[in-house]
Amino acid sequence: MRVLLFTGKGGVGKTTVAAATATLAARRGLKTLIVSTDTAHSLADALGVEPGEVAPGLHLHQVDTQKSLERHWGELQDYARGLLTELGLDQVTSEEITVLPGAEEVIALLELREHAQEGRWDVIVVDCAPTAETLRLLALPEALDWHVTRLLPVGRKIMKIVSPLMKTVARVSAPGEEVMSAGERFHRGLMEVRELLTGEHASVRLVLTPESVVLAEARRTLTSLNLYGYRVDAVVANRVFPAGGADEWRAQWVAAQSRLLTEAEESFAPLPVHVVPYLPAEPVGVNTLAKVGQELYGDTDPFANPDVEPPLRLSADELTLALPGADRDEVDLARKGDELIVTAGPYRRILALPAALARRKISGAALRDGFLRVRFVSGGPDD
Repeated sequence: MRVLLFTGKGGVGKTTVAAATATLAARRGLKTLIVSTDTAHSLADALGVEPGEVAPGLHLHQVDTQKSLERHWGELQDYARGLLTELGLDQVTSEEITVLPGAEEVIALLELREHAQEGRWDVIVVDCAPTAETLRLLALPEALDWHVTRLLPVGRKIMKIVSPLMKTVARVSAPGEEVMSAGERFHRGLMEVRELLTGEHASVRLVLTPESVVLAEARRTLTSLNLYGYRVDAVVANRVFPAGGADEWRAQWVAAQSRLLTEAEESFAPLPVHVVPYLPAEPVGVNTLAKVGQELYGDTDPFANPDVEPPLRLSADELTLALPGADRDEVDLARKGDELIVTAGPYRRILALPAALARRKISGAALRDGFLRVRFVSGGPDD
């Protein structure tokens, strides 16, 4: 099963590109599911249909956050609602507050895991939110894992002690065993999502338009996705003016876009840069999107497994992390016990070192040709 995620700066047409890719997959005889982590829910508008089987072999799924919360993590929501009621809020207000901002995107990822486990799909296409939200979302499973593995065992012990006090003094109920277990299931589900999306059958495709600001953000996004361990296997340049014509205004756009496309090819090499021309009308509907998909990929196979090395590689004495486009001044490295803390610009990742490297100390580190290489030697972990 192939999993493809599409993201890009807001307004670049990532939903159109995702929908065109999914439509093309179905036309090639692949059982295809397309879902969205974007709360805007514009997939149905792009396809011009309601969720369900929208064409032979093509299914559109739209997340129902409330139902999914109740079905999988009802214990957590029930406890939160009950706690807010005990604090004096009415039932309606408590119901609204327990659907937290960002919950829909997280639920979409967890439902993606369920669809993958069904085993009925050849291709799953994910229309992600704009880049900033997507990066926060994709970083969540590992960040949550770091906190949960350290805090949950301690939290269980503390709850057994303070539970009677909470009820007597604060007059609110402490979370019971079923709530703690639901929290563990939630955490386990997110880790399974990360395993799916960083696996050898999944990759991200960056969508951009040939504009300086958009291209700069796409370069930063590539660095950040590699930092978190997600493979990027292609870039899509959307809304590219075709060459030709005597109109001076369009000729200026063609020249500017041509220069930026060359810059994009240099920036993202060796990744392919697929081009979607600026269409005479908005591409809406399955048939139109299928033509866009064909134009986009041509004779290539966009559904083959990604021919890209995983961003993080480990050997007996070296850790290598791909950070294409990263500036040496923006990359920082620190170690704390058996953890390596890598910072690239505004993003940070805490890497748990395997036992073989955790027993060693760092002998050197260098960022060269888009790769951060950290070397280890015998002698015990660094202070």
